Amino acid sequence: MQLDAHQHFWRYDPARDAWITDAMAALKRDYLPEDLLPELRASRVDATIAVQADQSERETLFLLDLAERHEFIRGVVGWVDLRSERVSERLEFFAQFPKLRGFRHIAQAEPDDRFLARPEFVRGVAQLRRFGFAYDILIYPRQLAAAADLAAMLPEQPFILDHIAKPEIKAKEISAWERGIRGLAACRNVWCKLSGLVTEADWHEWQPRDFGPFLDVVFDCFGAERLMFGSDWPVCLLAASYVRVREAIGEYTEGLPQPAKEGIFGGNAVRAYGLTA
Repeated sequence: MQLDAHQHFWRYDPARDAWITDAMAALKRDYLPEDLLPELRASRVDATIAVQADQSERETLFLLDLAERHEFIRGVVGWVDLRSERVSERLEFFAQFPKLRGFRHIAQAEPDDRFLARPEFVRGVAQLRRFGFAYDILIYPRQLAAAADLAAMLPEQPFILDHIAKPEIKAKEISAWERGIRGLAACRNVWCKLSGLVTEADWHEWQPRDFGPFLDVVFDCFGAERLMFGSDWPVCLLAASYVRVREAIGEYTEGLPQPAKEGIFGGNAVRAYGLTA
């Protein structure tokens, strides 16, 4: 099974989706399953994991409703307030939905770079394992140290790093990011998504070779067995078509053994999120 481990859906709301700036005007419209299906077919991708873009339980229920109506959406990464004193109660509620496989907080937007290691947040994330949920880490490089501390404090909890922590690919800034990645990857309970690369590069001039140094690092740190492909559609459309994003990762992985490629393009995400194969 070819699986895209990271994509989004939304009905565009200019007030809610204020993160979509004028420079990102292509995203100021609805993006729904019927828009994605032709892209999946063109790239021979069978299934996806839909990831939250808004921090509300309404967003989680919206994605679960789409997943119920579209078989190709195999999993959902939603949002719940992990700092709430009622988090256990809310997780009990969400445990009834078999396609809900994890949660994410938009930690990259938090002003405190140590947000992920705050005691109240760690307590919430610690509840996830009891219900079989993974946690997606969405951060910038400066927050990698806190992410490593979180993963080390909860060694039995599965974590998945989104977008290889958004390194500055356009500026070719790699050193500080690499140090942080190596620290996080030392935690064996962390996987990493090969996603979001094109939007950290030059949107109009990027080439697949721009990603090579960064991909070299994550392959060295995580190994092929803890990496997974994600398109980050429709956000990727700011810089590339779905097909081109898939081809860029396919080109880099061309020389790998077939079992490694099968893991990166499906099997690893199945294991990390506990999906039904």
